[in-house]
Amino acid sequence: MNDPFRNQVPGLESPAARLAGVTPSDTADLAFPTRAIAVGTEGFVQLITIAGDTGRVFVLPGAPFPIRARRILSTGTSATDIVALA
Repeated sequence: MNDPFRNQVPGLESPAARLAGVTPSDTADLAFPTRAIAVGTEGFVQLITIAGDTGRVFVLPGAPFPIRARRILSTGTSATDIVALA
């Protein structure tokens, strides 16, 4: 594929280049740190940020929620169909 942006340095405001479905886990980090998360059904997402903070955010489907997360916890997460974007 000819990517006209391949020589550009991506910033946090750039569109995501990676995505992966998330299975929330209380013990395992994500395959990569996120730039944002998206959900299929609204609800809370309990997570650990890349800085090590633990918190819970309410996320709605339809728009990515910008957050740099390293782990999505199963305990405290009620949203489903979570996708990690980076």
